[in-house]
Amino acid sequence: MFDEYNDILTVPELAEALRIGSTQTYRLLQQKKISGFKEGKDWKIPKTALIDYIQKMSHNS
Repeated sequence: MFDEYNDILTVPELAEALRIGSTQTYRLLQQKKISGFKEGKDWKIPKTALIDYIQKMSHNS
């Protein structure tokens, strides 16, 4: 899943993968709904966090 992405995603890549806007992407990170960390002022998101989020959300529906 998401083989075209590196193991660490940027906010634009995460937004593209989820097909949402950057504002909503930042909100998910700030609310800790998707795990990530800041390096300087840039967010870094492990690809595994994206997959975990999708699996969690698909089980909630």
